[in-house]
Amino acid sequence: MTDSTSFTDNPLGSDTRIEDILEGFELLDDWEERYAYIIDLGRKLPPFPEEQRLEQNYVHGCQSQVWLIHQRDPDSGKLYLLIDSDAMIVRGLAAIILAALNAKQPQELLAVDVDQLFKELDLMRHISPTRGNGLRSMVGKIQNIAQTEAA
Repeated sequence: MTDSTSFTDNPLGSDTRIEDILEGFELLDDWEERYAYIIDLGRKLPPFPEEQRLEQNYVHGCQSQVWLIHQRDPDSGKLYLLIDSDAMIVRGLAAIILAALNAKQPQELLAVDVDQLFKELDLMRHISPTRGNGLRSMVGKIQNIAQTEAA
C-alpha cells in the first residue's frame, strides 16, 4: 500500500501505550490541560503519505477531514495503522485510538473495549457530539479492517 517505514516507526501503540495516556490524564487537573495533552499526542503521529489521501481512505462521519490506512505485517500478522486529520484535536484523538489499537493482531484489536476506554478518559463528555461521532467512525473503520483481516 505504501512504504512500511511510516507504519513501523509509529510510536503510538508501542512506545506510547494507552496505559501511558491514562496515567497522563490522571496527572492533569482540568480539561484545558487535557486538551493541550491531546493536541501534543497528535504531534506524535508520523507523516501520512500524500498519495494515500484518497476517497477509499477517507473516514466518513467526521467533522474534520480524516484519512486512515493500514498494513498487515506478513510475519507477525499485526495490523499497523496510520491516521491523519486536518484538525489538531482530531489528530490527538486519533493518537489515543492508535495508542490503544495500533500494532496488534486483528483478534487482539477487536477485543479492546474502546467504549470502556472512552469512559475511563471521560472523553465523550468533553468533546462535541460531532467529534464524538467522528471518533466512533474512526474506531468503526479500524474494527471493520480488523474483522476483514481476521477472516
